[in-house]
Amino acid sequence: MKILHKSIAKDGEGRVKLIATDAEDLWHLYNLIDVGNFVKATTIRKVQRETDTGSSESERLKIVLTIEVAEVDFDSQGLQLRIKGRNVVENSYVKVGAFHTIEVELHRSFELTKSKWDVIDLDRLTAASEPTAGADVAAVIMQEGLANVCVLSNSLSRFVARVESNVPRKPAGAAFNKDKSKSKFFDLVYRAIKDKLKLDELKVVILASPGYVKDEFFKFMNAEAVRTDEKSMIKIKPKCILAHSSSGHKHALHEVLANPALQSRLADTKAAAEVKALETFFDILKSQPDRACYGPPHVLYAADLGAIQTLLISDSLFRNADVPTREKYVGVVDVTRSTGGDVHIFSAMHVTGEQLNEMTGIAAILRFPLQELEDMDFDQAL
Repeated sequence: MKILHKSIAKDGEGRVKLIATDAEDLWHLYNLIDVGNFVKATTIRKVQRETDTGSSESERLKIVLTIEVAEVDFDSQGLQLRIKGRNVVENSYVKVGAFHTIEVELHRSFELTKSKWDVIDLDRLTAASEPTAGADVAAVIMQEGLANVCVLSNSLSRFVARVESNVPRKPAGAAFNKDKSKSKFFDLVYRAIKDKLKLDELKVVILASPGYVKDEFFKFMNAEAVRTDEKSMIKIKPKCILAHSSSGHKHALHEVLANPALQSRLADTKAAAEVKALETFFDILKSQPDRACYGPPHVLYAADLGAIQTLLISDSLFRNADVPTREKYVGVVDVTRSTGGDVHIFSAMHVTGEQLNEMTGIAAILRFPLQELEDMDFDQAL
């Protein structure tokens, strides 16, 4: 994401002019734009015009509108961001108060104005504008006849291709047919990797499967890359990690990333910090349950005591339309940082964020045991 202009006062009020440069930026913007904000952008509006004969005709015009945001919608499959609201600056074509939907487009600037840019907004703005904010890990989760290709950054885990091809079980005397079907399947996976991934930007490519499917595919991939002299595919060979998964289905990505054997290879990637933090939380919850907690009441209670060593929080909690509720979560982040704790904000569009959301979206590793949490009334910390 590019920041073209930023003007934010000490009290947090201000505006920022931005350009989204890739699909991940749209996710960041979905988390930045709140109900009540103002968005100024070039958009397309169908307007009615009266002709010389007195009849009317519709025409699509490109105009600049400023709307007060009423609703923000992100389509994770189509990677589209739509902002609906009422026009607040009258012009020749749209009256004040008229509803309009702006679709944020890549490489087209717009202006976002907030009455208060809080610390979460500013952190996301900084993270999204870093030149290295893109995905640098890919994973191919596979089994015979099925493969899911995924890209991972610190914000998103996005499946970019699904490959299915019939690979029959091997009855007696049918070895040739099976090998032919498997080669066809491997070729489809090879092409999906070549066509759907930005190979030059990747640091790690995980190939995971039950049994030896990954090993056989790795051998096929390298041979095919050499045979066709596909330099981009040849270069990813040293980046590949072979790992075990229980299946080729999407959910198996969770277990693959949790594999301790992968941690050293993922250490220099953007996806590593959240993966490691979540793994550490689960380890402590299992071995020292009074030094880990989850759920808003328990985590807020621990924050008030300055007990949080590491905070794990989902960005979905900051999208709460109730301003006091959002401020409560922002406050937990501020308190944790002010007392020297670490804060990991998980993306709901990342596989680790999905796991965290399954357990309320907020958790903490504590500096010292809080045995009273087990007996605490659920409403006590609210």
